Amino acid sequence: MKKFIFFLVNIATITILLAVTLDFLYTSIYLQSNNRRKIGYIYNSNPKTIDVIILGSSRANNHFVTPLFAEKGLTAFNFGMQGARLFESDLVLKILLEKKYIIKNVIIEVDLNLRSDFNSYSESNVLKFMPYLYSSENIRNQFKNLSDYNFEYYIPFYRYMKYDTSLGFREVFFSAINKKSKELDNGGYNALYNSDEKRPLDLSVFSPAKNKYYEEIRHLCKQNNINLIAIMTPVCKNTKGMNYFVKVNKVYPEINNYANVIQDDKCFYSCGHMNDIGARIFTTRVLKDFFNK
Repeated sequence: MKKFIFFLVNIATITILLAVTLDFLYTSIYLQSNNRRKIGYIYNSNPKTIDVIILGSSRANNHFVTPLFAEKGLTAFNFGMQGARLFESDLVLKILLEKKYIIKNVIIEVDLNLRSDFNSYSESNVLKFMPYLYSSENIRNQFKNLSDYNFEYYIPFYRYMKYDTSLGFREVFFSAINKKSKELDNGGYNALYNSDEKRPLDLSVFSPAKNKYYEEIRHLCKQNNINLIAIMTPVCKNTKGMNYFVKVNKVYPEINNYANVIQDDKCFYSCGHMNDIGARIFTTRVLKDFFNK
């Protein structure tokens, strides 16, 4: 019996040591790579002075053409992420400030992500912050109320096993050799081309609600003398329930309503996302309205 217990103790000890070693190795690699993902780019690059950063979901990522800002002499980066909610946008801004970036303007897409059923986080985007959990107080504070936080923080290598398909060996290998991904191309702007079938977007069943993460973003911008530009980005003309955007302004009057400024179907990839043609027209309008000086 003693031999069996001794065997189990040895197995447990080896497993713990292996988990700690792998956790340290994976984390060390992620903390050196700035060529793969937007969070790694923030965390592992030297702090910069940026005229404009863009935050939001895919409706920011696909709608604000960063190179057009550069043509106007503005340094800009699009930190919009597919499927992101205001939870992640708030955290991106906090990390930028934590890493001593000097930011003059924040453009944030605030529209469909104000839906009451979106007042939480996106797991597909939360995982992107996991390699930096031990290194960032802001990430720890933002995640401490998540259901698996204690496992992710206190159990070595747990977060890498949980998100193995996105943070596992393949991604670690590419990070180790600093292989560049397309995520950072075009200043973070991800263009869509052509047009998908225009299935109507139905917003009639949704209502906007106050969102504490948007309000944190407002507070951070005020606190750090950053000019905040909140924008509702375009949807196709067949959208049902356009009154949703009017309701947004009743909740937050300062959000600029651009939901219907693009009407031509050739400008849309889908009803909720413009293609590159529409994004360029829209970005040009935003530059004219907010950065004409």
